[in-house]
Amino acid sequence: MSVMVLIGGLVILVFGGDLLVRGAVGTARAWRVSPMVIGLTLVGFGTSTPELAASLQAVLSGAPDLAVGNVLGSNIANLLLIIAAAALVRPMLIDPAALRRDGGVLVLVTLAGGGLVALDGLDRVGGAALLCGLVVYLVWTLRRDARHPEEAAAALHASEAEGGPKGPTRPWLALALVIIGIAATVVGAKLLVMGAIDLARDWGVTEKVIGLTIVAIGTSLPELTASVIAAARRQGEVALGNVIGSNIFNILCILGVSSVTAPFGSTGPRFLDDILVMGASTLLVLLFAWRGRGVSRREGGVLLALYGAYMVWLS
Repeated sequence: MSVMVLIGGLVILVFGGDLLVRGAVGTARAWRVSPMVIGLTLVGFGTSTPELAASLQAVLSGAPDLAVGNVLGSNIANLLLIIAAAALVRPMLIDPAALRRDGGVLVLVTLAGGGLVALDGLDRVGGAALLCGLVVYLVWTLRRDARHPEEAAAALHASEAEGGPKGPTRPWLALALVIIGIAATVVGAKLLVMGAIDLARDWGVTEKVIGLTIVAIGTSLPELTASVIAAARRQGEVALGNVIGSNIFNILCILGVSSVTAPFGSTGPRFLDDILVMGASTLLVLLFAWRGRGVSRREGGVLLALYGAYMVWLS
């Protein structure tokens, strides 16, 4: 029964997240928001809506390990599984200038988020610091892109909007999708967390493992879909940009909102190995992309093998 509840919650959550993003994009286009802004915020971060809803529901349900595991596991899956899948579909190419800027931000954010988890700093002060970092990143990026639209990173953010979900053209329909999407994500997140907690108890495994595996992979499905489609369309830079934006959002927003809502307490010792895996995966993907201006099929195979090894190690 708990498996059915978990799967049902996951389906509703992902469906609701997709409706929410489509409605938000449609509303933004109706208000003539620039493609660059849509790509960086609504599309780049919008695919992380399931992770946000699931982690927030987890901390409200008294399951902090599930929330932290969801964020760390999603970031690892984004890097090792989703980048691998996209590269195996078609080798990914990216402009080094765009990678240098957003990739550098990802490294700093990963260090900050991993450090807070490791040092048990996910209290309201730490969460507020992460949210402030998100605001600074968005304001800095939007201002820079507006001043220098010819830069590779600005063009990438605009491409993400063009390659992302297309919202309805009628404003009232877009708004209706937003409302339905929010309701669905709330219901789906509640069912997902209930099922995950029951499943951990039934199977005799920890909430941490469930969060790092089943919940993390499930909530990463929007990124997987978007990245594989982008790769098939020869838009490898959009696929990699989706992952970078999603990982930044996961740490700054999801950990920030969750810890401000309900401080996590002592979680660091249980996640030290996973923090190291997330950091090493970040550096490896950026090294592959920087050295070859993208990720080849062979490198995608290496990433996929590493993710398989990580799953075996968790079990």
